[in-house]
Amino acid sequence: MTILRFLRDCAERGEPAALVTLTDVTGSAARAPGEHMAVAESGRSIGSFSGGCVEAAVIAEAQEVLTDGRARHVRYGDGSRYIDIRLPCGGGIDLLFTPVPDRRQIDCAIAVLERRDPLTLQLTVDGGLVAARSDKDDRTHRRDTAVIVRHDPVLRLLVMGHGAEPAAMRDIARAYGADVMLLSPQVSLVEEAREKGMSAERLRFVGRVDGLMVDSWTAVVTLFHDHDWETPLLLQVLEQRPFFVGAMGSMRTHLERQRRLLEAGASPSDIARVIGPVGLIKATRDPQTLALSIMAQVVQAFEAATASNERREASFAMSHSHGSIEYHARSEHGSDALQSSTIFDVDQTLTADARFDRKEDQAHAQRI
Repeated sequence: MTILRFLRDCAERGEPAALVTLTDVTGSAARAPGEHMAVAESGRSIGSFSGGCVEAAVIAEAQEVLTDGRARHVRYGDGSRYIDIRLPCGGGIDLLFTPVPDRRQIDCAIAVLERRDPLTLQLTVDGGLVAARSDKDDRTHRRDTAVIVRHDPVLRLLVMGHGAEPAAMRDIARAYGADVMLLSPQVSLVEEAREKGMSAERLRFVGRVDGLMVDSWTAVVTLFHDHDWETPLLLQVLEQRPFFVGAMGSMRTHLERQRRLLEAGASPSDIARVIGPVGLIKATRDPQTLALSIMAQVVQAFEAATASNERREASFAMSHSHGSIEYHARSEHGSDALQSSTIFDVDQTLTADARFDRKEDQAHAQRI
């Protein structure tokens, strides 16, 4: 999205710019096919292919392409005609240079992603570009003289809760580059999020939230000390099939959470999709560490869901300390959502609820 906006901004200023697309990789490489750079006539650029190994050469080539006005397909590294440009990994990459891509197609591509729809870019070796909403089975691949590139919407994180944990989670997710939404009964949290340019709404009562929408590229994390808030909100988001749902609390708290969801009418399969205790680091009292732990787990799940532009059907396992093993798999009936069942050595499990041992946290919980 940022590369597309860079191209749009250049067009609005009247500065020619080129879109550069990684089409093929031989051997090892830092990026996968479908990655992009954008280079303005002035030499300003955004994106990378090798972490600094070939970027200067790519910028120079893009400027030549802009002067020449014709698209190019160029190899760098192994097998390249540029013998003085080598990739330390020993591999090779093929790049398609598209000078001054059609502004209407760039606008269309941005609009598709802003609607939270997947995007397909079709680029041809003669400089053509067509943007459209992706079909379900579209993948990044080569087709004759064209390169088909699929892009999914940016990771969105819906954070719900109160206290120090949502504040830390909100800031770490924003630093990562996720689109952050916050729901909280705590006025100060909502105001701080809005001041930082994030979407935030105040929860005024326990219950469902009008207009709350999530999609297949949204992760939901609940960080409540008062767990009465959770049940209706979890029921609401589970209906909409986000790719990840996680909740803070000890294993005992999670068992109680499952009981409440079952009594509220949730199906066992939906209840199993709620990962708890959430986070890769199971025993932490520090909000920042917990937030980092959760963000790592969310990104891991997001990468698995979008790897090679395919929703992963196979299961994968993650081993943790504290005698816990989490198993995640796609839920039944073709759903994209993660399903989770967890086995814990409960005696070794310490999570966010242990923070109530501190007097300041008890006092804060009483104020909420």
